[in-house]
Amino acid sequence: MSKRLAIGIDIGATTIKGGIVDVLDGRILFQKKVETLALQGPNSVLRQLNFLIKELMFENKYGEFSGIGVGAPGIVEIGGGVVKNPPNFSDWNEINVGEILFKEFRLPVLIENDANVAALGEAKYGAGINFKDFLFVIWGTGVGGGIILDGKIFRGPSGGAGEIGHTTIDYNGPVCNCGNRGCIESYIGQRYLSERTREKLMRLANPYKDSKILQLVNGKLELIEPAIISLAAAQGDEFAKNILLEAANLLGISLASILNILDLRVVIIGGGISESGEYVINQIQQSLRSRVLKSIKNDAIVIKAKLGNNAGILGAASLVMEL
Repeated sequence: MSKRLAIGIDIGATTIKGGIVDVLDGRILFQKKVETLALQGPNSVLRQLNFLIKELMFENKYGEFSGIGVGAPGIVEIGGGVVKNPPNFSDWNEINVGEILFKEFRLPVLIENDANVAALGEAKYGAGINFKDFLFVIWGTGVGGGIILDGKIFRGPSGGAGEIGHTTIDYNGPVCNCGNRGCIESYIGQRYLSERTREKLMRLANPYKDSKILQLVNGKLELIEPAIISLAAAQGDEFAKNILLEAANLLGISLASILNILDLRVVIIGGGISESGEYVINQIQQSLRSRVLKSIKNDAIVIKAKLGNNAGILGAASLVMEL
């Protein structure tokens, strides 16, 4: 059976994941991860990246590599290898990661935004395989996304298309990390979702004092995070379930505007919070359908991503198919 091998790299703020991928069928033949060291500056991150790729090459017993594909946070220069201002990375402005990796490994290097490569992974090998056009949403620490049109990433003129988390749902809302007010991320991102849950549990007349959330964190409110909320909901806690349903409702409202603008019918949801349960996906779809135009309403569907944490590796590796 023929193979076409590529190295796929997914750079995150905490870990860098990499894999040897047969891009013809989307199999990850070997994978490994290292700590990113994002707060130690770009030189530390690049050393970790270099080390990981060397480890993958050392473990390769499958054939020659066609190239290296990289998913990176922040804005990625279209047609180049420059990664600009990735969030949560200290002292990183603009660095030509593509050029650095090419000089070191003498293989073609293709770099793309991390949300875009995850969307591409789902398009090539996952939940989007039967759809030419869809909106991909990553709901986890923040709210990110990618747009797939005619089977390809839609980047926009500067490569910044798909910033779903920074669509405004309330112009008088809380200040977001981006500096704007009322972004959807400032309502349902990990930090804000956790803060809102804590605020409700801290009220003096607390009707939720028996919530499983408090039991799971032993009363330590600072330990509350979406994973805890999801676990409590899975154990039948109505308060926790309602927190997630409220967030899903807001996300559906936000996504409806995007579907109306782009005339899309399909939304694929990935990220940690999407794992909370089918009821969350159903609520997003219900909310979205109540807001989209009539011409879209009956065909609009929201489905769960299939590739999980491997979407970035697979999508990054698949970039070499453009060579």
